[in-house]
Amino acid sequence: MSGIFNKQHGKILSFGELLLRITPDADGAWLTDNQLPVYVGGAELNVATALALWDLPSSYFTALPDNGLSAQIIKHLTDKKIDTSPVFYGDGRLGLYFLTSGQDLKHDALIYDRAGSAFANLKPGVIDWDKVLRDVSWFHFSAICPAISQNVADVCLEVLQVASKKQITISLDLNYRSKLWKYGKNPVEVMPQLAKYCDLIMGNVWATETMLGIPVEPNIHESGQKSIYLKEALNSSEHITLQYPRCKAVANTFRFDASSEINYYTTLFTGGDFYSSHEYQSDKVVDKVGSGDCFMAGIIYGFYNQASPTETLEFATAAAFEQLFVKSDATDKTVDEIKTAIR
Repeated sequence: MSGIFNKQHGKILSFGELLLRITPDADGAWLTDNQLPVYVGGAELNVATALALWDLPSSYFTALPDNGLSAQIIKHLTDKKIDTSPVFYGDGRLGLYFLTSGQDLKHDALIYDRAGSAFANLKPGVIDWDKVLRDVSWFHFSAICPAISQNVADVCLEVLQVASKKQITISLDLNYRSKLWKYGKNPVEVMPQLAKYCDLIMGNVWATETMLGIPVEPNIHESGQKSIYLKEALNSSEHITLQYPRCKAVANTFRFDASSEINYYTTLFTGGDFYSSHEYQSDKVVDKVGSGDCFMAGIIYGFYNQASPTETLEFATAAAFEQLFVKSDATDKTVDEIKTAIR
């Protein structure tokens, strides 16, 4: 990794909205049991939680209402060794989402309830980013943030410009949430001006097409061949690095679960070379939330520690696959457990 990313010493700051995930069962037993499981999450917090568990200096920025519930949540995060000192307390509420147990973040299984949250109410010119970014060497965010509102998209641009001037490494997860982006802008109208500040971009080829306008072969699913998917990942990655000269690495995930079997593999393009991971398979999972976030955290972990591209990719892939068997938004697997699980 030497020469791709500078040796990191400072904090890794994850930026995004903290959400409570409320998880009803598919059969409606929660109505008679009077119980709804609640998980503390949000894509960027899931990354911060994993990095803290893996003994990296993990810091987290979000916006919360100043009340007792927030205080309990902050203590919960602090107990996980996450630096919560950057958290901003503002007007609004805590964001929620409902996701039927065992389901993906799509279709009718997902219901957002985050309008008017303290994070959604953020506006440019409010946060002292010089102070927030002090002692930070890595800044991470996802495309979920600018999907919330134009104001939040403007805040993203504001902090990226400050981080860039400070020569902070910036990573972006191209999370696409079709139930967001409701304020009159398509992702491709917003994301390119944010992506140009990023050193590392992660997602999948379809999210890249939707958000950055880099096309995917329309008949890619006809053969279902892994070699075709890998070719598209390479093509997409090369286009990203050409379009965004600052970008030093592009990672892609492939998870196919249309049948009863899960197939999972990933790719990494960096230093002009293309790497693909071992493939993982299972006939059942415990929870589908947070796998991509765990992969993102694994890639950051590898780059931060100057691991080789192959080591970085295989660690991140094993971490993401293991997350499918964790009943929580964020991983509880240690570095040693993940290394043991590498194929």
